[in-house]
Amino acid sequence: MSSTAAELVRLLTVRGQTLAVAESLTGGLVAAEITGVPGASKVFRGSVTAYATELKHEVLGVDATLLAQHGAVDPQVAAQMAAGVRKALGADWGVATTGVAGPEPQDGRPVGTVFVAVDGPFAAEAGSAAGGKVEALRLNGDRAEIRRESVRSVLALLLTELVSEQTGNERTQDTEQNGGF
Repeated sequence: MSSTAAELVRLLTVRGQTLAVAESLTGGLVAAEITGVPGASKVFRGSVTAYATELKHEVLGVDATLLAQHGAVDPQVAAQMAAGVRKALGADWGVATTGVAGPEPQDGRPVGTVFVAVDGPFAAEAGSAAGGKVEALRLNGDRAEIRRESVRSVLALLLTELVSEQTGNERTQDTEQNGGF
């Protein structure tokens, strides 16, 4: 369990919000990281490991034309996966990972090409398109290293979004509930 995962569970708990995860290249590692945190059951709705491309469409609602034209390793696919799992599992927040962990390139993308996405109840001033944020990564290392860094990156992206969404009142409640000043 990472400190980032623990902080995510804490913040989501304080806010009374929930999380759902859609994974491809990480194969369940994001869900495992979150559920390794004591108390995660209060906030974690579930996950979909859509490793096969057609499942991204059939289960998560990713546009079939987008998948046919660009393949599964695409920023829009990541965004639609995050939005799709959020909707399918009834969560406040959805995160997604898609990419190429190797050893071979996929969909014309080199090993280490990864897209992570977050979809959630963003404030209007956040300037996000269709409620989501996507981060493109170019990772080095072997398959295991690429997958681990993808997990770290998607959790960090969600944490950044949660912290930026937190209002002053929520910060005060959080501090009081956790024994701070």
